[in-house]
Amino acid sequence: MSAVSAIVLVGPMGVGKSTVGRLLAERLGAGYRDTDDDIVAEQGRTIAEIFVDEGEPAFRAIEKAAVHKALAEHDGVLALGGGAILDPDTRALLAGARVVYLSMDVEEAVKRTGLNTARPLLAVNPRKQWRELMDARRSLYEEVATAVVATDGRTPEEVTQVALDALELKEA
Repeated sequence: MSAVSAIVLVGPMGVGKSTVGRLLAERLGAGYRDTDDDIVAEQGRTIAEIFVDEGEPAFRAIEKAAVHKALAEHDGVLALGGGAILDPDTRALLAGARVVYLSMDVEEAVKRTGLNTARPLLAVNPRKQWRELMDARRSLYEEVATAVVATDGRTPEEVTQVALDALELKEA
């Protein structure tokens, strides 16, 4: 058991949820968990492979189950996949939780995710697709967020400190 109840990180792919999540967990003396890692371990294949083999709706069902399980089991820092907030049941579960939305602009996203990485939703015209994804998701991220932390031009350590400050948490 950690000294802190769950902190959930949401935001687009490449924003640094895993990196910041590990740093937050370390600084709070809490456990860290990533639902994307849970899915890969359970399915025995990458998220990109699941998308290709079964399609986005099948992946979203797997993701929903993984997120709900992690929210029920984990009391430390939890990073969710970029699209997890698309599910209304997941958003309802996040109500009342301490949720940090890590945000970034499109130029930062392109720098971080690159144009040739295994991101199934950004396969063609990544800038345009990223903007469209964010247009669809931004209000959902904001809906579930207790705090919004811009990551543009900040190191992971700086983002971690801003998140701690936003949640008014003290390090362990």
